[in-house]
Amino acid sequence: MAAPGANLRAPGGDAPMPIVEPTVERTYERLRELLADVVPDFELRRKAELVFEINQLKARRGAVILGHNYMEPALFHGVPDFGGDSLELSRRAAETGGDPIVFCGVRFMAETAKILNPTRTVLLPAKVAGCSLAEAVTAEDVRELKRRYPGVPVVTYINTYADVKAESDVCCTSGNAANVVRSLDAPTVIFLPDEYLAGNVARETGRTIIYPTKTPKSAASRDEALEYAMIGWTGRCEVHEKFTVEDIAAVRRQFPDVVILAHPECSPEVVAACDFSGSTSAMLAYVRKAGPARLLLLTECSMADNIAAQNKDVNLLRLCSARCPHMNEISLEETLLSLRRDQYRIEVPEEIRVPAKRAIDRMLAIRG
Repeated sequence: MAAPGANLRAPGGDAPMPIVEPTVERTYERLRELLADVVPDFELRRKAELVFEINQLKARRGAVILGHNYMEPALFHGVPDFGGDSLELSRRAAETGGDPIVFCGVRFMAETAKILNPTRTVLLPAKVAGCSLAEAVTAEDVRELKRRYPGVPVVTYINTYADVKAESDVCCTSGNAANVVRSLDAPTVIFLPDEYLAGNVARETGRTIIYPTKTPKSAASRDEALEYAMIGWTGRCEVHEKFTVEDIAAVRRQFPDVVILAHPECSPEVVAACDFSGSTSAMLAYVRKAGPARLLLLTECSMADNIAAQNKDVNLLRLCSARCPHMNEISLEETLLSLRRDQYRIEVPEEIRVPAKRAIDRMLAIRG
């Protein structure tokens, strides 16, 4: 890691961002330049004080802060040394030399950082910060699927807990899921736990898919199931499942020129009705190339705010009924307490960490 006070890449990878600013007022001015149209001024002044204090403490401790794209704007643009989607942050976690690592994201992301950095302290600035997808599948579920379909490789979405990753052959993110499936060159793949992402990947890779938990027992024998090219699960993101084809039709009636981008955790029907689908980083890249077009992002609300702050010439519509309650547990206040107290340490037992790391390392070796 760079020495405290040096410059690191800002969230989104744009320009160097100073870790330490000399005064609260300078911190406030930087945040105001970015967020004046997003965050009320009285709130921004209070948050600037917290950002300044966090950055001072971060520099003194030699810490590094990772921030997911779904963090609220003042946090996302104020304190992370690196920002991005789960794949980008997984790579940063593997490369960073900072200690402690403060992961402003949800629990499975902080677990991933600990898996890749076992000798470093990893802090999660929230007591729980769970995930509906991570909680949709257990390690025993994976073991049962492997008993039912012996020899079939298991691809596990990064949005899972460490013990599930440990039962898997390779992990993936929404940004590289299709490439991971293709890389296996296997006739059949188990893909967990996101029902919608699995359906979208199946379509992208030309595979048929079944969901054993939805299949009648009379049609769910191992031999019959193995005729299918992908075996899915029925977990869903509680944010992305809220978006509907009816939402899209209503927006297009009012704004016929709108370009709609959807996260691949949305249903296959929603993705098919949109103009582009990709990870949060892929969405950001699309927005930057789109110029002045009218855009709508079907993903977590804070993502649109963070993109708007960095791309003021882009006309972003808001369909903001979907704030992740788990990401929302991460706040500037809790981030400061984590640094002060080493609060909410993440630990992963070695018997889980080692096989989980193998699955993550295989993911990180696959580009795209």
